[in-house]
Amino acid sequence: MVKIGDKIKDFELPDQDGNVVKLSDFSGKKVLLSFHPLAWTPVCKNQMQELEKYYDKLEELGVVALGISVDSIYCKRAWADSMGLKKTKLLSDFWPHGEVAKMLGIFNDEKGFSERANIIVDEEGKVIFAKHYDIPQLPDFSEIIEFLEGK
Repeated sequence: MVKIGDKIKDFELPDQDGNVVKLSDFSGKKVLLSFHPLAWTPVCKNQMQELEKYYDKLEELGVVALGISVDSIYCKRAWADSMGLKKTKLLSDFWPHGEVAKMLGIFNDEKGFSERANIIVDEEGKVIFAKHYDIPQLPDFSEIIEFLEGK
């Protein structure tokens, strides 16, 4: 897994609406890359709903939050609609399969999807926070907020 201080190479992935999103689109802002294994699973659903819940607070702190998994954009669209997500972008690391997760060292080759992880990239593309979670564990987003507030 990437480590604090690592520089992240620019990447682009489509969101649930088919729009291409590049990491470099958010130059001058911090970006929270919130990886989840698969859509339509309970913990992943809770994780993305937490991103949506904290969206305004993260934005206030100058952070863009992105949910990322290997699911297709069509799956992501239906899933976002089913959860009522209006603000959070869900990115598809579908093809080449898991390429961004592999680049960040969090792709699980045995299972074919990314591990659960939160990675925060600063305004210059450097990792300032990186945490891996067990697959059944819901990330604690208050921990992310506290980190960003410097507590």
